[in-house]
Amino acid sequence: MDTKELLKKVRKIEIKTRRLSDHVFGGEYHSTFKGRGMTFSEVRQYQFGDDVRSIDWNVTARYNEPYVKVFEEERELTMMLMADISGSEFFGTKNQFKNEIVTEIAATLAFSAMQNNDKIGLILFSDQIELFIPPKKGKSHVLRIIRELLEFQPKSNKTDLAQALKYLTNVMKKKAIVFVLSDFITDGYADTLKIVSGKHDVTGIRVYDEKEEQIPNLGMVQMLDEETGESLLVNTASKGVRIKYHAYYRERVDAYVDAFRKSGAGIIDCRVDESYVKKLLGYFKRRG
Repeated sequence: MDTKELLKKVRKIEIKTRRLSDHVFGGEYHSTFKGRGMTFSEVRQYQFGDDVRSIDWNVTARYNEPYVKVFEEERELTMMLMADISGSEFFGTKNQFKNEIVTEIAATLAFSAMQNNDKIGLILFSDQIELFIPPKKGKSHVLRIIRELLEFQPKSNKTDLAQALKYLTNVMKKKAIVFVLSDFITDGYADTLKIVSGKHDVTGIRVYDEKEEQIPNLGMVQMLDEETGESLLVNTASKGVRIKYHAYYRERVDAYVDAFRKSGAGIIDCRVDESYVKKLLGYFKRRG
């Protein structure tokens, strides 16, 4: 992808996702993800309707009229986006590949966080850490994140979510809002996820294509495993083959749901041909 084409794509995604974050998600994001608590701001004269429990009795005694303490939310938060860029993400049978939907969702979340003056960081992972962008604020930083999501070329096509989660715990010492964007066609991460969820506010966003769920009957088909590079001749006319594949796929999905729910993390499922806007909004409203 040349520079001109990249900038055009970045601009297109910015216009679409920033409009969503400005008009749809900004307020929902703010109400869903709270700050670290309430901090003292100032004292002011008592007004009708104020909670009497907030009266500052020392100041009241000094001025001989009631004053109340005013507190405000300590708002600044950090969002970490963890995006799976393994080989299986470059698949799609509709208008977009899974990785393109992942980019749009990540951009929408990043602009929502930016609107609330929060920091945003990025981890791109396969079976290794491909890229880490430390959390920062600002539009130029968000645009860099979008550029990397669009053009970064991974060194590996395989997936190891457990390693990515371990890396997160090493680089993020303070509590963060963490979104893990993947198809979760992997295993062995449940224990690590439980540890991470104990410290951070974690949500898994599963992006998938409906054609991954079941193999259609197409006869003998040459299939390529995007993660291993292995090419196989598969008899899709065999009912047994189709049943085994579907069982394998469901096993991975069920493991994902089980791992996230047991760890107390959130779950969003988004098919590539569905509206991720509705899915995100529904999730924010349920949590808020």
